[in-house]
Amino acid sequence: MDRDVQFMGQSGAFLDAVERASRAAPMRRPVLVIGERGTGKELIAERLHRLSARWSEPLVTMNCAALPETLIEAELFGHEAGAFTGATRARSGRFEEADKGTLFLDELGTLSMGAQERLLRAVEYGEITRIGSSKPVRVDVRIVAATNEDLPKMAEQGRFRPDLLDRLSFEVITLPPLRVREGDVAVLADYFGRRMAAELQWDAWPGFAPQTQRALEEYQWPGNVRELRNVVERAVYRWDDWTNPIASVQFDPFESAWKPISPPRAVEEQIATPAHSAPTPDLDGVTDLRSAVEAHERAIVEHHLARNRYNQRQTAKALGLSYDQLRHCMKKHGLMERG
Repeated sequence: MDRDVQFMGQSGAFLDAVERASRAAPMRRPVLVIGERGTGKELIAERLHRLSARWSEPLVTMNCAALPETLIEAELFGHEAGAFTGATRARSGRFEEADKGTLFLDELGTLSMGAQERLLRAVEYGEITRIGSSKPVRVDVRIVAATNEDLPKMAEQGRFRPDLLDRLSFEVITLPPLRVREGDVAVLADYFGRRMAAELQWDAWPGFAPQTQRALEEYQWPGNVRELRNVVERAVYRWDDWTNPIASVQFDPFESAWKPISPPRAVEEQIATPAHSAPTPDLDGVTDLRSAVEAHERAIVEHHLARNRYNQRQTAKALGLSYDQLRHCMKKHGLMERG
């Protein structure tokens, strides 16, 4: 588990996810944890284990994306000596190691179809068979799986077994990204900043300057809490004067005036790969510029309102508008009732 990514927050969206995990913890059923990278899926898995009757038994973690496809099944189910080249002795798999406890499968969406089929049998019947053996082994394992993939869509496309998805989705906990967790950026930034200041042996914690705090609040955090921790700790360690609030922050550590420039692609290559270019609107069909611009603006606002679940303040932040500017725009396009 990544214990450096702290499990804290006060926003309603975050607390709802935590509450759902707490209610699901005593159950013996499988749980799926869905969320973007850095949202704390592994910490939810640990909470599900620690609050269950299995808390004193093993919590075994396996990152399904960290192993080549040829080794995943051997890692999950174990193997007998001589089962394949290099298997000089028998070895138990993660299922046997997690017997009576919890098995956390991270990056579930990367499992091969063959591994999915064997996983289905393990979940369905509570037994696994080591590679190279014909003797099944009974196991009592609670499965918690995590992914940032759209598993129902993968199932529709034939890339994930629908029957396995049905078995694993007794409860689905979807973690909100940091950008919609209102108020949590300030709480987490203060925590990570204080911790870094203590590591640097500062005599006091000066906090963040107003412009720095505002920049942290307005950033979209694609890497979520893990990215926030890195940004804050980097800002603190680079700040030389602990008697004054931190007034500088760099979100992209790779940004530099001396950043290497990739050589331009050949014109022929650019022409040969038109699929990567942005779609060109039907400009010939525009006969009324004002109406076309208004319709495009309305579509953008509607899209972002829906994406942010009609949270107007979050939508304004995503569009780079003030709250009043968004309200004016919604009123102009007749979107106030839906908002």
